[in-house]
Amino acid sequence: MTRQKPKPARKYTNADFYTAGKFNEGIALKAIKDLIASYGEPFTDFMSREIWVTDFGMGDFEHAGMGGIFWVNDAEHGYFAHEIYLLPGQMIPEHAHVRTAFPAKFETWMVRHGWCYNFSEVGPPTPKPPPLPESQRATIISKNFVKQRVGEIIHLKKSETFHFLKAGPRGAIVSEWASYHDGAGLRFTNPKAVM
Repeated sequence: MTRQKPKPARKYTNADFYTAGKFNEGIALKAIKDLIASYGEPFTDFMSREIWVTDFGMGDFEHAGMGGIFWVNDAEHGYFAHEIYLLPGQMIPEHAHVRTAFPAKFETWMVRHGWCYNFSEVGPPTPKPPPLPESQRATIISKNFVKQRVGEIIHLKKSETFHFLKAGPRGAIVSEWASYHDGAGLRFTNPKAVM
């Protein structure tokens, strides 16, 4: 049985995602659904209820934002499962998870479709980094990265350190498993970023 090559998703730009300067979540959600469909992934009733998109308040969803679903986020038992949807070239703004009343969130990622750059502040700078969005460049401190491909599993290098993912040219779908996610522990290097 031969596997069909996925069809590229439509290329969206910030002109699609903003109406009179306001983030249009409906168009952003359509772009994420197109990405999911381009990889032949099913879109379930649960996904329809739980999927979300964010531009982190930065006004640059084409380059800095994400779609996601929290499959589970269980404080009592301390575990978390998440699907990350990144459009072509899109990155999650650099961030860290710090200890609150809960331990700092510790993450593991596996690329399911596409590929991404996995950046960390831990380790020496990696030569020849990819171009990073103008909206993010000035505040990024993570200079060590690897190209993470389908099936590769990468763990956060050290608890409470800054990191981010940036999708390749066809976008990426990434599964994440972690300890409990307490939003109060989320810290961004870019002062404009909010969740």
